[in-house]
Amino acid sequence: MEYWNLFLGFFRIGILGYGGGPTMIPLVHAEAVQKYNWMTDEEFTDVLAMGNALPGPIATKMAGYIGYKVKGTIGAFIAILAMVIPVLAAMILLLGLIYKLKDSGIVGGMTHGVQPVIGVMMAVMAYEFFLKSWKSWVKSRTIGWTVVSLIALVLLNLNPGLLIGIALAYAFIESTYLLKKRKKKQAGSDRGISA
Repeated sequence: MEYWNLFLGFFRIGILGYGGGPTMIPLVHAEAVQKYNWMTDEEFTDVLAMGNALPGPIATKMAGYIGYKVKGTIGAFIAILAMVIPVLAAMILLLGLIYKLKDSGIVGGMTHGVQPVIGVMMAVMAYEFFLKSWKSWVKSRTIGWTVVSLIALVLLNLNPGLLIGIALAYAFIESTYLLKKRKKKQAGSDRGISA
């Protein structure tokens, strides 16, 4: 049953994800987190960050990871295949038609009409992530990373992948430090109990 759910979930994403990877991210979130509970919001955020840091299309990387997490190698294969089938079929069937109608005002209007919807979907998801980090993380860090991200992306025109790499490196260093600190504290309390 889980294989079928993987196929259906990612097939729906492949059908509805007009415009490529960034448009599919909210759809992947809806399927993986909200509908099937394959992962938590925090796990999804981590997968999204890792997917953005690695080369290649984000949607297939996320499909592969989630499929592997749910049902191993076969699950990854099914999720990627389900994501790619609708896109491949649409490209084959509609490429000639779109090429013939490329100068049509209707096709241009449809394309321009979808762009604001994609922007709103991405803004809503970013807002939800911000609220979750605000509730679960130190508020000063959330504000700090938001300000640093805005400055890096808007003013300095830094590549988003580089910014994500910096954030991942910071998170790795901080979590390693906190883990060592916790182990050291645990070892000290264990010695105090045995004495």
